[in-house]
Amino acid sequence: MSSTVTTHSSLQAVSTEHAPAAIGPYTQAFKVGDLLFVSGSIPLDPKTGQIVPGGVEAQTEQALKNMKAIVEAAGSEVGRIAKTLVFIKNMDDFGTINVIYEKFFGNHKPARSAVEVARLPKDVLFEIECIASLKD
Repeated sequence: MSSTVTTHSSLQAVSTEHAPAAIGPYTQAFKVGDLLFVSGSIPLDPKTGQIVPGGVEAQTEQALKNMKAIVEAAGSEVGRIAKTLVFIKNMDDFGTINVIYEKFFGNHKPARSAVEVARLPKDVLFEIECIASLKD
């Protein structure tokens, strides 16, 4: 059964080669009015499509870089991220992830939720999605 649903004209898709291409039937991000909704970013190298080696530290750093690339491709910036949702394979890694997250965001502290999950795409250890402002 095929769907006849099409993207509404109020939504503008965002895509960049500086972040991994979507690995399923979704879009990297959508602009909706003054807001940007970014899909979950996982730690894939955008050039190779492979999971970065190096454990949770390297995976967290890469996923954050991928999210940043999408946010910037949409014309926003990290300092305009209002909300993040972090998915963690093992909550025992939360302290390590938090250090990397805090360094990445600096003095900016978006609202955040963090949840431990049983499994993530491609069995990665970390995933992050966000909502950012597009307003100047």
